[in-house]
Amino acid sequence: MKIKHGLISCDSHAQLDKDNWTKRMSKAKWGDAIPQLRETTDKSHMIRASDKPVQRWFVNGKVVGERGTVNCPTAMGDPLRRTFPQRWEEVPRSVYDPAERVKAMDHDGVDGEILFPNDPIQSGTMLQGDAEFELECVRAYNDGLAEWGQVSDRLVPLALIPYLSGAEAAAKEVERAVKIGHRGVVMLAEPSRTREGFKHFNDPWWDPLWAACQDLNAPLHWHSGAGLRLSIPRWRGYTPNQGQAYGPSGNFSIQAQFIPNLIFSGVLDRFPRLKVVCAETGVGWVNYVLEACDHEWERRHLWTQGIVTRPSELFKRQIYVDFWYERAGIELRHLVGIDNIMWESDFPHSTSTYPESRQFVERTLQGVPEAERNQLLYGNAMRLYNLAS
Repeated sequence: MKIKHGLISCDSHAQLDKDNWTKRMSKAKWGDAIPQLRETTDKSHMIRASDKPVQRWFVNGKVVGERGTVNCPTAMGDPLRRTFPQRWEEVPRSVYDPAERVKAMDHDGVDGEILFPNDPIQSGTMLQGDAEFELECVRAYNDGLAEWGQVSDRLVPLALIPYLSGAEAAAKEVERAVKIGHRGVVMLAEPSRTREGFKHFNDPWWDPLWAACQDLNAPLHWHSGAGLRLSIPRWRGYTPNQGQAYGPSGNFSIQAQFIPNLIFSGVLDRFPRLKVVCAETGVGWVNYVLEACDHEWERRHLWTQGIVTRPSELFKRQIYVDFWYERAGIELRHLVGIDNIMWESDFPHSTSTYPESRQFVERTLQGVPEAERNQLLYGNAMRLYNLAS
């Protein structure tokens, strides 16, 4: 990857084409269960009722999402991000067309994007069917996103994994995905909360997956809520914009709970070359969590119980976090670890800095030395994802 603008977004979202699953999965075998867009007038599927037919994603015959057809503002240049597409023809091409995405990146001054999922991939969406159905959906997604990387090396895909087929099957899919161009894995923070019978994240049952990711240099990624939800339910009386503001502002709290679990699980001690990335959570919360973990580790002598490395050292060795508009966390960057922080734009979501990413960068990194700026804005990403040309 060539660095021209000096920005790599370590959290952007790829919207696969509406026909991605229908053209890759057997209609004879899966029929209408295949993930697809359909028209609906069912008002229970909409935040705001409409008399006109809208389109929603259906997976295994069930509606996924109620805000719109795609999680992006209809007009990406609208600073208020007021409306979401209700039909596919309203979706900006830069959201789902990789060639148009590259043009949008140039417009925003971004060199590369690490690509997380968009609709209909949400919080274990593909778990609605059986193991074979889930695996076929995951493979269709991974194959479709790998094609983005073939359009441009500035588009860096992250793979999904299957859960219902077991940890060894997940590890095999990671191996397959890496061979076709994926540079990491997106997964749920706590699978056991998603479906009855799943093993807890900390269970050694998952070790084949951790081993595969470590050996393949494929970082694990947890995005925002990572499949979990805030304990306070979203009030139905919110306007769409109020609801949008509520979620991202507090989602860091999920990761703030997950990081101590990750550290005290022993997974990082057992797999010391495994890398973990927390996206769309900011940086400011990290120092308290690390101080709290260090305090508990010291007071309870946890090195005598298998957690042999100090938590803050584990973090600096293996965990990364992203920022995009936050200034307070950057002021504490040396406590967090200058090697562990990366920049993101969150394109094309409503919290995205597009099309003003450079302005946000200048405001956020005011007073930061150039060498450190380059490290935060693209250097750490190039090292983690092996993007150097």
